[in-house]
Amino acid sequence: MSVEAPPTSNLRDQIHDAARRARVAARILATLTTETKNRALHAAADSVLAHVHEVLAANAADVEAARASGTPESMLDRLALNPQRVEGIASGLRQVAGLPDPVGEVLRGSTLANGLQIRQQRVPLGVVGMVYEGRPNVTVDAFGLTLKSGNAALLRGSSSAAQSNAALVSALQMALLGEGLPEDAVQLLPSADRASVTHLIQARGLVDVVIPRGGAGLIDAVVRDATVPTIETGVGNCHVFVHEAADLDVAERIVLNSKTRRTSVCNAAETLLVDSAVAATALPRLVGALEAAGVTVHLDPTEEELRAEFLSMDIAVAVVDGVDAAVDHVNEYGTGHTEAIVTTDLAAAQRFTDRVDAAAVMVNASTAFTDGEQFGFGAEIGISTQKLHARGPMGLSELTSTKWIVWGSPADGHIRPT
Repeated sequence: MSVEAPPTSNLRDQIHDAARRARVAARILATLTTETKNRALHAAADSVLAHVHEVLAANAADVEAARASGTPESMLDRLALNPQRVEGIASGLRQVAGLPDPVGEVLRGSTLANGLQIRQQRVPLGVVGMVYEGRPNVTVDAFGLTLKSGNAALLRGSSSAAQSNAALVSALQMALLGEGLPEDAVQLLPSADRASVTHLIQARGLVDVVIPRGGAGLIDAVVRDATVPTIETGVGNCHVFVHEAADLDVAERIVLNSKTRRTSVCNAAETLLVDSAVAATALPRLVGALEAAGVTVHLDPTEEELRAEFLSMDIAVAVVDGVDAAVDHVNEYGTGHTEAIVTTDLAAAQRFTDRVDAAAVMVNASTAFTDGEQFGFGAEIGISTQKLHARGPMGLSELTSTKWIVWGSPADGHIRPT
């Protein structure tokens, strides 16, 4: 099993060797039938459940070490697994198996006047590198999505989840071997040395794309230092704007769900904006509801707090003068992830959705809905906050590129006139 290999004298060579093996595996995966991939995904789900005791024991060791090192509770929540979460991980693989296969999908095509038949169709990206923190469920999500889309995965998780990730990848590789597929379709890279990240993200020519998933520091470092094409994901300073025409019963439910459903995720609300026209009524009610739920409310936020992704039971609150001021605030302080407006005024909602610059904009809905599974994509590889190739929750289609295929006449051939 090529799970987490021991340190070598040359970490760069170790990472590059893994990438070369991944490229060989990727060529095999690219030609698999949908049926073969789906069988492998169901086998992987079965294998994860069959090894649940090993996975939970490894995870318990990771959580214990993280707690001893002073890791915040919100981060421990990301790291921790239990039988229900492992069931959910396996269920996610089965859900991906049930999704349409994007590989080979024809996006457009035509027959030109000269008789040439052209079409553009989806093809796998190749070797996908993932750099991520905590959250061992990402290990399995990444495997499921990359396999179904015909890609090989190089996974560089955090050292805090090393034992959990190793147990999960071991189970996944056993399933692949059982289906006669290359175990190198998913590989876990060493996480003890941070240099392994550098060697992965600079393996240009061996790795086709890198996707960082984690906090702002991780994402910024990968985007800054990578020579491999990178898809920027995830940092979420998300806002909920309560407009003057909002139903306050609706607003309270949405604000509480956006903030408190799960604070450690990137789609959690970090700032509440209240229209000055209803601040006298709305502000006491919403602040009271948040505080009653255990949220620390920052009523006079600093510049730093307005830009913060708290990932905790904290929220900044600001009063703004109408839709345009709310939009200006969001576009200044937001991170292009998810923004929400609560209102019964359709014109105000339309103005907000038209002008806010974000991957997802919600109208009378919680920011928590920005999620691949909620959007019907199955598990997601991440939520892209950039504007090239993919934006928003990234499912199977976003893990493909395209290829142009041109058919000429078999009898005469086609040549371009001089």
